Amino acid sequence: MSEQATAGPSGDLCIRTLAMPADTNANGDIFGGWLLSQMDVGGGVFASKAARSRTVTVAIEAMNFRKAVYVGDLVSVYANLVRVGRTSLTVHLEAWALRRKELHPFLVTDGNFTYVSIDDQGRPQPIERNDPPIAT
Repeated sequence: MSEQATAGPSGDLCIRTLAMPADTNANGDIFGGWLLSQMDVGGGVFASKAARSRTVTVAIEAMNFRKAVYVGDLVSVYANLVRVGRTSLTVHLEAWALRRKELHPFLVTDGNFTYVSIDDQGRPQPIERNDPPIAT
């Protein structure tokens, strides 16, 4: 596990939600697809603020499912900007879980998500880079 995983979350908090029974897989653990979707929602919020436009997800890379998430865990997604291209940006997302009787969250999943800035017709558009991205 990385040094960062033991130090705690870093980046901008994008979303925080509670894992519920409806989100479980056949084993009774939280379904990985649910966790991935929470990360994409949080990353989309971050990407839209950074690009100052609508964005769409075009790629998910290097997903690492490190630990299981259980019903009742508080899941928080944090974002760090990795790269800004002409029309796209890459965001490193981390999902951290906090269990009911624990004091410190732990890293459960992380990965790189790439988003493209789009105009009102859904076509890629250049990302303006005049100012630093707005913090979430």
